Amino acid sequence: MTLASKLDVKNKEKNLGDYAYAAIQKHFQKILKWETEVKKDKDPEALHQMRVGMRRLRTAVTRFQPAVNLPKIINDKNISKIARRLGNLRDLDVLKETLANLEQQILPKKERQSLQAAFNALEKQRKNALLEVRATLKDELYKSIKQNLQDWLEQPDFQPLASLSIQEVLPDLLLPEVSSFLLHPGWLVGIEVEHAGIIVLQEWEAEKIEQELAAGNARVLHSLRKQAKRLRYQMELFSQLYGEGYTTYVAEVKKIQEILGSIQDSTVLSEWLVDVFKCKLETEFPTLATFLVQNRYQMWKQWQPLQKRYLQAKTRKELHLVVLNPL
Repeated sequence: MTLASKLDVKNKEKNLGDYAYAAIQKHFQKILKWETEVKKDKDPEALHQMRVGMRRLRTAVTRFQPAVNLPKIINDKNISKIARRLGNLRDLDVLKETLANLEQQILPKKERQSLQAAFNALEKQRKNALLEVRATLKDELYKSIKQNLQDWLEQPDFQPLASLSIQEVLPDLLLPEVSSFLLHPGWLVGIEVEHAGIIVLQEWEAEKIEQELAAGNARVLHSLRKQAKRLRYQMELFSQLYGEGYTTYVAEVKKIQEILGSIQDSTVLSEWLVDVFKCKLETEFPTLATFLVQNRYQMWKQWQPLQKRYLQAKTRKELHLVVLNPL
């Protein structure tokens, strides 16, 4: 059963379908806006913006699924495939930018000279990734997704739930993502569970943090970062329907995402350099290796207060209550 008629997105009392339509339209238009510039490959910011648009479109399509009838080709799997290829190229741009900044600021002459081999390897990888992105934007999957989205936006098709008031369904939309965020195993990295409760282990030296990350926990924290990003994207869709407390939580989730992202970027850079030079980073780049370890140490110190806060029952309950009470 469907609602074939287009919902009025200009109504003051918006319903679920209105928000679904507006979100899908907004993120799709952002993708289209930057597509040509990405193909030209003149400005890294174009790639970043298109990738963000694709990720936000994926969030909108996935979370508004109960309210819309989209063509089958517009699904999480297909959008993720395109976003992943954009992401591969974007990750190399971030690596390049990070390396360039480090080279200019902290490295002695010998290490700067050695880094040229890394830049050469990075450029080769980037050329291949760019070819893949350009091929992706020309292939039938991407073209079909674009055409189907354009057709749907001209004649949107909704499910019965779309007619419900947005205030009625907001908690049901947001709480599943909140729960996935709060129950993620990444919160338990570097903690001990005792009879008295959860204890966040503090006063760690940098070496201990490196051991913790090397034991597989860097990937766990990266997974939490991605979950934080999904929650942030979802929450930002409805910021105007909540008060100051909600805005504060959105900002905190963004901060968590950024801190864990910095740890991940530093870890990825270390692993990539080891792979390129086939040796221990401390041997080829002692100054750089020390800087990256200290960078992760500082990020960890920023992470722990947030980790401790979100492991508290009071914080988790408050977040749930904020989501349950839109304006």
